[in-house]
Amino acid sequence: MENIMYLKSETAKVYTASDGKEVLIELLWGDRVEILDPIPQNGYLRVHSRWAPSGYIDPEHLAGKPLLELYFIDVGQGDGVLIVTPERKHILIDGGYTRKMQPHGRSAADFVDWKFFKDYKQDKIVIDELICSHCDADHYGGLWDLINAEDDHELDCTGVEIKRFYHAGVGWWSKNGERSLGKREDGYIKLLLNDRDSIEKAFAEGEYKPQGDWGDFLKCIKAIQAPSKRLSYNPEKGFDYLPDYEKTDASKLSIKVLGPIETTVDGAPALKDFITPSQNTNGNSVLLRLDYGKSRILLTGDLNQKSQQYIVDSLSGNTQELAADVVKSCHHGSDDCSYNFLQYVQAAATIISSGDDETHAHPRPNIVVASGATGFRKISKDKLLTPMIYSTEISRSIKIGDPYKISYKDYEREGSSFDIELTDESNIEVSYKQTTSGGLNSKDKKAKLSKLRVADKFVYGLVNVRTDGNKILCAVMNEGNGTWEIKTFESRF
Repeated sequence: MENIMYLKSETAKVYTASDGKEVLIELLWGDRVEILDPIPQNGYLRVHSRWAPSGYIDPEHLAGKPLLELYFIDVGQGDGVLIVTPERKHILIDGGYTRKMQPHGRSAADFVDWKFFKDYKQDKIVIDELICSHCDADHYGGLWDLINAEDDHELDCTGVEIKRFYHAGVGWWSKNGERSLGKREDGYIKLLLNDRDSIEKAFAEGEYKPQGDWGDFLKCIKAIQAPSKRLSYNPEKGFDYLPDYEKTDASKLSIKVLGPIETTVDGAPALKDFITPSQNTNGNSVLLRLDYGKSRILLTGDLNQKSQQYIVDSLSGNTQELAADVVKSCHHGSDDCSYNFLQYVQAAATIISSGDDETHAHPRPNIVVASGATGFRKISKDKLLTPMIYSTEISRSIKIGDPYKISYKDYEREGSSFDIELTDESNIEVSYKQTTSGGLNSKDKKAKLSKLRVADKFVYGLVNVRTDGNKILCAVMNEGNGTWEIKTFESRF
């Protein structure tokens, strides 16, 4: 579109008026900018970008090219990554718990909705690739929110299109009322979901049926009619790529599949059995490497120590495939992690998607240290440029308010409205629901108004990563003044 441009500066201010005095919003390198009026006013163009419907920017900051953008979404406990390619395709990997299982009532679906409705001014969300790294609820829940017709009232956009769905193969099954990961024999998981036809048949045939919320999520996958495929790497067959993201030349984004590791058993695909259910769902996560220009980004799902060691062994002679400039930390900063694996990655920047509740105590201190100790070190002018560690939890905060009055207006009564104002905090009791991340049931709580505080505003810990294939930018929002805290470095590949 001729009226769409991209920011070429690392940051640029958009002003409320063409006098360039009051700052409305600060944009980030690569941000999409819609030109509302091509005729400058006082040297400024009237534009729309991000949430700001109209503002003014110096055109000297424009004429950049589209970048590879990654948004590591703050979903509390869980993962959510939105990828926007230079060709403006959209890839969503995981989404956190569903809204109903979130203390703040939001999942990755809501960020995606904001991106399309507010930023792009579109009524329809179009996801080119929807990827579920594995079958745990803190990963597929937000994807379920996006495609669940029963919850579409939560979205501002009026339509959602999913072009393709990818998954790891391992699923939750029910047989005779018992929940399991299905058929497991001789050290392998043998019951795997594959293409769309496999998902259809899972509900119609066989002794095992998709179980619980995972099964309900798959029913929504069935309903959207998107082609589906299981992702894996079989060392006997060689490396595979996400369809349409094959390696052609460095100017194009390629997405290589490095895991889970697939083995052929009795002529059929099978995945490694890591014994316990959680070790299996996490250990058989989808492992992807994004290559764009000289830049490499590794997305790891919830891989654990056993699976990481298994991947390293399976990549014998090809462990350089794990090396990356940026890595999404495995399993939210859990200490169930292979130090050896981290040494092969040697990331310049590590992004930890960690939860806000302390039930999991993520990220663990030793893994934060290990991520730094194994990271790619670069020093310039007596300053450490890399490695860097980001955490969505550290970047998040809450604006707190002290309530002092409750007002009630009854408009149903006859005549004029009936107003009540209560100001005696010690005698006002408030009943509320308390939800923990992933909690199945909220708890009823009561407290005096004098003991409560109002969560006036959530500042979500979104971590931005952008690259033109050479320079890599990592940024989080400074909650105090609305500016960006930016670090940049050059790719080493």
